Amino acid sequence: MLYPNIISTLIIAVAGAIGTLLRYWVGLAMLRWSQSLPWGTIMINATGSFAIAFFGVLTTASGRFPISDTGRLAFMIGICGGYTTFSSFSLQTLELLRSGAPVRAVLNVAISITLGMIAVTAGYLTAQAINRTQTF
Repeated sequence: MLYPNIISTLIIAVAGAIGTLLRYWVGLAMLRWSQSLPWGTIMINATGSFAIAFFGVLTTASGRFPISDTGRLAFMIGICGGYTTFSSFSLQTLELLRSGAPVRAVLNVAISITLGMIAVTAGYLTAQAINRTQTF
């Protein structure tokens, strides 16, 4: 069994906290434009998707700026993961397309969105039911 290095784990955790703060700050900065659509979330998803792919390609072993696996994980899982998990979803879908698996890419999108909507609906309805339940 592979056990993660504690230092790498801590670095990724700190990077995740940075990503989370970035998400919060961008969301706040976008509030004035987010009345009719959640433009903050849209901006976060778009910029996070760009960042994970841009960084990921540039920093591979054969890329222009290769860096350590820990550095890549800190940015791609930590910062981008804290900022938006949509970026990981987008990159994985692109990789399926690039590897010649367009049907799997479409399935990834369809299943992810469908299950996400089912899960968010189930969570909402379950919480609403709990809110209506009174215990004495």
